[in-house]
Amino acid sequence: QVQLVESGGGLVQAGGSLRLSCAASGRFFSINAMAWYRQAPEKPRELVAAITSGGSTNYADSVKGRFTVSRDNAKNRVYLQMNSLKPEDTAVYYCNARINLSGPVSADCWGQGTQVTVSS
Repeated sequence: QVQLVESGGGLVQAGGSLRLSCAASGRFFSINAMAWYRQAPEKPRELVAAITSGGSTNYADSVKGRFTVSRDNAKNRVYLQMNSLKPEDTAVYYCNARINLSGPVSADCWGQGTQVTVSS
């Protein structure tokens, strides 16, 4: 089984920074891509940032220039550095990973989420 565990969430004032971390553990062949999603109350879950196994990144327009996603393949971790946080960034942030379990078999895995609250 594969588990994703997020950490680093918390309460921060607008303009502040947080760094989220997501660790993948379990038995798998490789991690193809990792991403961060977020879901605010009464809103659908949205993609925040993604990073491929090769390091290519993609960001939601709302976070471009403020957030940076990175990964440490040796540690099976993905990070989300969040700077210049805004109250609109308040949400539960979820780690997502497309994990190759064995050969062509892949699984879309989710973490439990970590709360990020940005106060005005």
